[in-house]
Amino acid sequence: MDYTEQVQRNLEQVKARIGEAAIRAGRKADDVKLVAVSKTFPTEAILAAWEAGQRDFGENRPEEGERKIPIVQEATGPGKMVWHMIGHIQSRKAKLVVEYFNFVHSVDRLSIARKLNQLAIEARCKIPVLLECNVSGEASKYGYDLSKWQHEAAIRQTFFTEIETLMGLPGLEPRGLMTMAPIVADPEETRPVFASLRSLGTELQARYPQVSWDQLSMGMTDDFEVAVEEGATLVRIGRAIFGSR
Repeated sequence: MDYTEQVQRNLEQVKARIGEAAIRAGRKADDVKLVAVSKTFPTEAILAAWEAGQRDFGENRPEEGERKIPIVQEATGPGKMVWHMIGHIQSRKAKLVVEYFNFVHSVDRLSIARKLNQLAIEARCKIPVLLECNVSGEASKYGYDLSKWQHEAAIRQTFFTEIETLMGLPGLEPRGLMTMAPIVADPEETRPVFASLRSLGTELQARYPQVSWDQLSMGMTDDFEVAVEEGATLVRIGRAIFGSR
């Protein structure tokens, strides 16, 4: 399948929609980075997006990145793309994350933070990370359980304690938060979820000003415009760019 025209056209449309959503919120389109989620799609689709100017790509599974990233790098040259790990990380696959990815969105527990930190130190690198937060309360979602963070002090304190430990890990660079909203018919229903994550980020900025909590990874194909209106700085979009899986 020739992805070139389809991916270029879709990228243009997605970027236009991001820009329009940003303007509605009084923001600049450049404030929002588009991460093209290439999971399950072949390297040909990724290279088509590259030719169309896309530079940030996201994968859900470390082993898929291990297979695809070297092929893409051989075609484009090393270091020209930013690879985002956006999926759940199993401890036994953490080494692949450190080896192949530049940015991690899905630190959802202290044990995986410590594992990534250990591997980053061994690799002599520092990994930018986001903390995955389940602010919707869905049992099926990964992330720190923070659906009641605004109302229950004990939940906030437990989270803050873990953050203070994580901030002391020299191989990691905390940069902000990530969440996934529920799948709903009306994107407007996701707005409270994104607003909650933004508020949590503001709380962290006030509490721990020594760290830059400037990144909010939220919004996918069905709800990214609402996410942008609520402050997303990273949107993770696959289907609207590459087509249905």
